Parts: sequence; C-alpha cells; structure tokens
Amino acid sequence: MFLLLAVLAGAALYFGLRLVHNEYTFFAGFVILQFIVLATAWNILGGYTGYVNFGTAAFFALGAYSTVFVHKTYPLPIPLLILIGGIISGIIGLGMGYLTLRLRGAFFSIATLAMAVVLQTLVVNWTFVGGSRGAYIIRPAAAPLVGNYIEYLFLIMLALAIVAITVARIIERSQLGYGFATIRDDEVAAEASGVPTLRLKLVATTISGALMGMAGAPFPYYIGYVEPSSTFGLAYAVNSIAMPMIGGTTSWAGPVIGAILLGVVQQVATVTISSAVNLLIVGALLVAFVIIAPKGIVGFFQERRRAASGK
Repeated sequence: MFLLLAVLAGAALYFGLRLVHNEYTFFAGFVILQFIVLATAWNILGGYTGYVNFGTAAFFALGAYSTVFVHKTYPLPIPLLILIGGIISGIIGLGMGYLTLRLRGAFFSIATLAMAVVLQTLVVNWTFVGGSRGAYIIRPAAAPLVGNYIEYLFLIMLALAIVAITVARIIERSQLGYGFATIRDDEVAAEASGVPTLRLKLVATTISGALMGMAGAPFPYYIGYVEPSSTFGLAYAVNSIAMPMIGGTTSWAGPVIGAILLGVVQQVATVTISSAVNLLIVGALLVAFVIIAPKGIVGFFQERRRAASGK
C-alpha cells in the first residue's frame, strides 16, 4: 500500500512539473530527489544506528566514477549503471564497516572522513577516469519513453527515491530496524543481551553505501562533466547529514522532509542569489533547528502530540 501511494505521488509530481513547461524544474527536481536518496541512505546508518558517517561524498563519487569507467569501457543503459554503482558502493561500504565499525563515536566519524580523502586521492591520480582534470560525458540527444533526456533522468531519480524511501520504511518497521534501534539507544546493553551488533552495523553500512552509490551513478549524465572536487564536494557530506537532522533521524519521513525543505530553499537561492550561499543556508537552518527542535521536525511534532495526549 505504501509503495502504491509513493508511486502515485511520484506520478502526480512528474505530471505536475510537465504542466509548468519549464525544463529547469526537472533540473532542480533531479537535485532534490538526489538529496532525498542521499539523506535517506545516510539515515539508515547515522539515524537508525547512531553512527555518524562523514564519508557520504565518497560513496556518491564511487557511483559517479563507476559510471565514468563503464562509459569509457562499454556504455550501458543508466538503470544498469545505477545497479553497478550500487553494487560497488555496497561492497566498499561493507569493507569500510568491517574496518571501522569497531570504533565508536567521533573515532568512527573521523575514519569515514579519512576514507573519503583516500578515495579522492586515488581518483585524482587515476588518469583513465580523468584524474584531476575530470571527464566529460556526452549524454544522448533523446531518451527512451519520454524523449527529453532531462525528464528521463528525473524519472530515474524519482524511481530511485521511491525505492530508497520504501527500503528505509521497511527497515524501520522490521526486526532489523529494532536491532538498529537497540544499537542507537545503548550498544553495550544490546551486546550484553545477545544482539549481533557488528553484523547489524555491517548490514547498515552496506545498504547505506549502496544507496549513496546509486544516487551518484546518474550524476555524470546530469552534469555532463565530472571532476573530483565536485563529486567529493563538501556539499554532499554536509547536506546528507543536515537534512535528516532537520527533518528527524528516527523516522523514514524525517530525511524526506529535510531534503525537500533544504533542497527547495537551495534551488531558489541558486536562481535568485547564488549557489555560493547554499552551505550558509544549511548552516543557519541547522543551528536554528538544533536550538528550536533538536529532534528535528518529525520529533518536534511527535513530542507535541505526546504532550497533547498526556493532557
């Protein structure tokens, strides 16, 4: 039922944007949907299990550069590229988790940041995918089904966002989600109770990394040019953390709300002011919500509802 409602909402969004008759709405919509996937993916590890990952940009870049590599080797349809990017990023996420998840708190976060730096250094020195100069990707003039390639990319990212949200909601309401919650609340007590914490955390890093890589796979076709400084950029790491925190980290809806709110504000600012103010907007909103609603928008309304029912 949830999946059907998500598909209907996505269809309504697509046909609503077509009524606007402005191609930029699909450009902006792609970015917002991309952030929904990234925020949801980050929340599976950072929100559900409480392990803050600073390496979002690394997994995103893995997806993007896997597309560049395949495109230069043997071009494939974008759905297959997304699958390849997800598999590669999921494997790297599993390996990262195996090496770093015995660390906790700030030590784990620093380790994920170090991993991003290492991967960026490797890409910068890999000439086949462009190295420090970057690589150009010429997208086809027309796309299957809809004709317009930007609309095609938008539909692909829309489908990926629906998949990511559905996966997060299923996890949240499953035994796996309850296991994640025990780790977030008190990992030592969870271990003492027999919860396989390391195994659950490895599952979280694998799923989270795979979804981030899948979000990055269509990026080269969207932007047309990929370079390390853009794919490993600070914006992806900051936004993917700020969006769930603003929306709420304990629910699948939180990252979606935060991504839509921040994404729309940033796109409006890009058109009316400059894209240079985007991180300033993120910082200001994050500080405001930490003060006003430390548990995010979803947590704020949940507390208000509990208070009202308690009366």
